[in-house]
Amino acid sequence: MELSRKLLGNRMFEKLMKMTFYGQFVAGEDQESIKPLVHKNQAFGVGAVLDYSVEEDLTQEEAEKKEMESCVSEAEKDGPGADHREKKYKAHRQFGDRRGGVISARTYFYADEAKCDNQMETFIKCIKASGGASVDGFSAIKLTALGRPQFLLQFSEVLVQWRRFFNFLADQQGKSEMLLLEQKLELEQLKESLTKLGVGPRDDIENWFTGEKLGLSGTIDLLDWNSLINDTTRISNLLMIPNLETGQLEPLLKTFTEEEEKQMKRMLQRVDLLANHALENGVRLMVDAEQTYFQPAISRLTLEMQRKFNREKPTIFNTYQCYLKEAYNNVTVDIELSRREGWYFGAKLVRGAYMYQERARAEEIGYEDPINPDYEATNRMYHKYPRLCDNNIFFFFFFTKLLKLDSSRPYVRRSVSPLCVPRMNDMGLSPSENKVYFGQLLGMCDQISFPLGQAGFPVYKYVPYGPVNEVIPYLSRRAQENRGFMKGSQRERSLLWKELKRRLLAGQILYKPVY
Repeated sequence: MELSRKLLGNRMFEKLMKMTFYGQFVAGEDQESIKPLVHKNQAFGVGAVLDYSVEEDLTQEEAEKKEMESCVSEAEKDGPGADHREKKYKAHRQFGDRRGGVISARTYFYADEAKCDNQMETFIKCIKASGGASVDGFSAIKLTALGRPQFLLQFSEVLVQWRRFFNFLADQQGKSEMLLLEQKLELEQLKESLTKLGVGPRDDIENWFTGEKLGLSGTIDLLDWNSLINDTTRISNLLMIPNLETGQLEPLLKTFTEEEEKQMKRMLQRVDLLANHALENGVRLMVDAEQTYFQPAISRLTLEMQRKFNREKPTIFNTYQCYLKEAYNNVTVDIELSRREGWYFGAKLVRGAYMYQERARAEEIGYEDPINPDYEATNRMYHKYPRLCDNNIFFFFFFTKLLKLDSSRPYVRRSVSPLCVPRMNDMGLSPSENKVYFGQLLGMCDQISFPLGQAGFPVYKYVPYGPVNEVIPYLSRRAQENRGFMKGSQRERSLLWKELKRRLLAGQILYKPVY
């Protein structure tokens, strides 16, 4: 692409890109230019998930510098020994360029608050474009675009430490071997344990469990435990973790600046504003998953948005990466919370985009590999999810080649999965109910998307758009991904050759489908 730009000049280069890579994988430059493609796809029963795919074209050194500046707090800079952070949730320069080994996800690096505001405005335009270009469309956002990632690292560590503390207390009551949601701790025994650990005075511990419903049953489970962390106090006060050695609640960082507090609140305000715009424009908002050291915080913030905005219908969708060992447990815990509180649960289920990077980071830094041991383990996890569907649960399956084909079934079913569509039928889930959605990238897997859409299934294309030159980083990754994808895609190539021969024999060199 760089060579083409130099030889052809910018104008001819853009024209060439629109005829090739750009035309295949990107819908257009702005909200207006994408409408013809979106409307054409809708005519074949295929909806749109709009994604403004502009990225900074940073060097590796620039990316590492930005990451270290935005992920390291003032307390850590002033004194390396002033905190007791876990290795996984600290920034490491050798993995500062989060684009490494990632070809199917956009990456944002923090510069300042003004840039976050600009990116929020871009997301708002995308939401409005989705509302104007399609009916019941989706729009995708990333939380790392909306604030300083230091907060995501810190809050993720707090959430993980609190769950670990719950597991520690469950073990004390002999319940560590039970399924996650069946671990119900006896409240009086729990209060006694916390008092002995020195977590706080007995009166303070009593106040922990005096919520409207908390502890009324005489037991407390993981969902009750999670509710102890709420947004009613200063955000910095949430960053408290239990020290299992001393039994004390301690701040994650010894000092916390006023500016850091403001930055955290601004991130939450931006997320809330985007959710409001989605609701107003009749658009469903997908919050993309990111690296595992950010993800607990991203999932928790998305959950809080779901509690607020999913009361009447599923407006906010969280994303779960099925290659993670904890994915299925996380989905079941969040579904149970939605059932208890009476809101709609929406989930996008993906394989995941960071496998090579995650494994390399875990091995080098020294923590457990978070990825499933093999392909089949991820496949099995994918096939469990349709069982969880009920009236208030909505799943969006996003995949390209993950699910295997089955030659004994009609092609539209083979394209999706040997289990997923038949299981929908077994459960009496009609495609017209719009409980289960399917999605693929624009320009890829059309032999899956369009037969599904024409068969009446809710199917969507992830539709990137943006100016040619500013989408180059995205396009370069699509080229890399498609190269690897096509190596193993005999079915797609045979279909393309079959159609090309048909057109040549029929004299249809230029073919325009009727819709």
